[in-house]
Amino acid sequence: MSDATRAAAEFTRLVEIMATLRGPDGCPWDREQTIDTLKPFVLEETYEVIEAIDAQDHDALREELGDFVFEAVFLAQLEAEAGRFTIADSLRSIADKLVRRHPHVFAQAEGEAPIASADRVRTRWEEIKAQERAGTGKPETLLGGIAPTLPALLRAYHIGTRAASVGFEWSTTRDVVAKIQEEVDELREVVDAQGTLDPVRAEEEMGDLLFSIAQLSRRLGIEPETALRKADDKFTRRFGKLERSVTDSGKTMKDMTLEELEAEWQRLKTAHAE
Repeated sequence: MSDATRAAAEFTRLVEIMATLRGPDGCPWDREQTIDTLKPFVLEETYEVIEAIDAQDHDALREELGDFVFEAVFLAQLEAEAGRFTIADSLRSIADKLVRRHPHVFAQAEGEAPIASADRVRTRWEEIKAQERAGTGKPETLLGGIAPTLPALLRAYHIGTRAASVGFEWSTTRDVVAKIQEEVDELREVVDAQGTLDPVRAEEEMGDLLFSIAQLSRRLGIEPETALRKADDKFTRRFGKLERSVTDSGKTMKDMTLEELEAEWQRLKTAHAE
């Protein structure tokens, strides 16, 4: 049995299990759910998939992907019961979209040229999406299709990618670095200003700085959300070591000076290089 055949059989089984859980003799909890009540579970499973990827835990990833797919099947079951669409409609939609947006793979017989560059593939993808938007007659802008609910850094990354696809982009990476320095200088002006700090302007300048940093990350081929999450994890691990070291010494962090804490931080950083 091929992997595709096995996947089809298991997917069918999952869809049937979900229908049973929602049926008259099914699970009371499952029967109470709505597409709105499932939102936190969708988010939770998404982040657990990401956690497994970050940890390179392939056994966990296998399980988390199953949970992730289950949430999609659950949502589709609710929509099917309301007569809107089925999971088959969703699968057909994504399959058709992938074929349509990869003409360099699936339409070579019709004269579409193959593409060797990943950068050119991304540009072609955005061109096709623009054609699709124009075909709907909806007044959607280039950036309108980016979900506002994305994490802010990731949204900034995608905004920059879309803008760059039509040539609205810095000429060099050095130009982005210069823009970041400009934003740092403007934020410094707010911080160094005499009198009361203007929180509105400070927030605006901080936002501009973070947006520019996201664009530098994009230019360097680094997805900023992942980079920041890894930095968060690294700091958390090191801070935990600092806490344990201070506790083992019989002291408390609140009773130590910043200089003492920094010295211990550097000692642990050197002793446990990551």
